[in-house]
This record gives sequence, structure tokens and C-alpha cells, in this order.
Amino acid sequence: MMKVLAIAVCVLFLQGCIHKIVTVPVKIAYKTTKGVVKGTAAVVGAVIPDGDDEDDHNKKDKD
Repeated sequence: MMKVLAIAVCVLFLQGCIHKIVTVPVKIAYKTTKGVVKGTAAVVGAVIPDGDDEDDHNKKDKD
């Protein structure tokens, strides 16, 4: 009974540490992926700079 109580107390005290161990790598991966996606979008925007011409053309046809 005493061992179970000791394990339960340890789990409660270590929750903050376990939370940090899990969330910090996830946040780093999220920020890295977010930067890669933004970089890819910038490259695609540079390769295809006038992608909005179709929208402007469709607006003129409706008028």
C-alpha cells in the first residue's frame, strides 16, 4: 500500500516535468513546420507572381 501511495505522489509531483518534456518538442516542431510552409509559399509566390489575374478577369466579365 505504501509503494502505491509513493508512486501516486511521485506522479503528481512530476506532472509538470512530463508536460514540459512532451510539449516543448511539439512546439519546436510546429514552429519549424510553420516557417517551412511560409518559406514555400513565398517561393511559390515568387515563381507565380501574377496569380490574381484570373480573379480580375472574372470580375470584368461579370460587369
